[in-house]
Amino acid sequence: MLLFSHTIPSISRLFFPLPLKPNDLSAPTTFSSLNLLRPSHLYLHLPPPFSLPSSPFHRRGVTMGEADRTTADAERFRVTVVGSGNWGSVAAKLVASNTLRLRSFHDEVRMWVFEEMLPGGEKLSDAINRTNENVKYLPGVKLGKNVVADPDLENAVREANMLVFVTPHQFMEGICKMLVGKIRPEAEGISLIKGMEMKKEGPCLISKLITDMLSINCCVLMGANIANEIAVEKFSEATIGYQHSKEVAQRWTKLFSQSYFIVSAVQDIEGVELCGTLKNVVAIGAGLVDGLDMGNNTKAAIMRIGLREMRALSKLLFSSVKDNTFFESCGVADVITTCLGGRNRRVAEAFAKSGGNKSFDELEAELLQGQKLQGVSTAKEVYDVLSHRGWKGLFPFFTTVHEICIGQLPPSAIVEYGERTPKFSLDEGSSKF
Repeated sequence: MLLFSHTIPSISRLFFPLPLKPNDLSAPTTFSSLNLLRPSHLYLHLPPPFSLPSSPFHRRGVTMGEADRTTADAERFRVTVVGSGNWGSVAAKLVASNTLRLRSFHDEVRMWVFEEMLPGGEKLSDAINRTNENVKYLPGVKLGKNVVADPDLENAVREANMLVFVTPHQFMEGICKMLVGKIRPEAEGISLIKGMEMKKEGPCLISKLITDMLSINCCVLMGANIANEIAVEKFSEATIGYQHSKEVAQRWTKLFSQSYFIVSAVQDIEGVELCGTLKNVVAIGAGLVDGLDMGNNTKAAIMRIGLREMRALSKLLFSSVKDNTFFESCGVADVITTCLGGRNRRVAEAFAKSGGNKSFDELEAELLQGQKLQGVSTAKEVYDVLSHRGWKGLFPFFTTVHEICIGQLPPSAIVEYGERTPKFSLDEGSSKF
């Protein structure tokens, strides 16, 4: 156990940069898997005036402690997870643990499954309900006895008033069409989907697609989240982006938060969602660098340039995007994680090693076992936006990644361009070309 002396203010500011208020949470948070950050190590032994009266995570509305025991059963929220891939199954595991613990939620969590037949002839939904595991996309991990796999989309959402959307982004418009008129009018949504749709008038974020098609409020959750690591409860963080209602954002925060999964909320839905979307394009670039064995310096440069173009494009598309959002888990942390260990990096590395002779579609089928690659399709959507707005020359990195993906340029072109990204003032958010 670490004991801190009176030199603690600098350390406390590092971990808890904002002032804390008492009585915001029912009980302090503990970390079962990261002892050095256990709150008791940080403040139980501090001499006055450095004692902290509440959980260090109250500052973003995180509620992680005893269950809320005052909510009547009739007022409980029902949760459905729309999607059952690798990340969807992990999301179901996260929320199912909390619905059992928190009285404000019904115990059962429905998970919509796009039905598949397994090699032995059993339906995937039946196998999930029999084993309490997603035997195809998350084998070996128990989801929780209160998770019920349902292949009937309409039935899965019928009673839910909290909808968690986590499917490949290219399927969302079709799913929303099937859900029109089928969900409760007071339902709230949250998107864990990293991608966007292209419309004639320009890009449409998935949260807006959901809001427009289903007439419901939709938040987003993004972050440095490799699903298999969260599944085995390794410590990580995520960011919820919301538009208007802080109360709704806090409810989602409560639903997802675990001792090993720390969730914060920021009022910048476009910034959070664009971070989660654009980082997959950066990961393609990082994977190309790995496949060409260019080394760590080059990879770090690609990550920095990619993050710079992420920020610049986000601010050109939505002037409300906040600089601080890029320092949340959804921003720089997600870029780092995805460029070091994500599926987009891995497939791009294989693409570069093949000299571009194998297509991304071939490599996706070969390496991902049914999971979908998001970075290539997102790169195309970004390229379409840049073409539509006349911005290709301003975003050479994003432009180059797409042209490599479609075979127009060789993988080595990832470092063969000048940097002409719009420059933004950190103080004013204004652009200079």
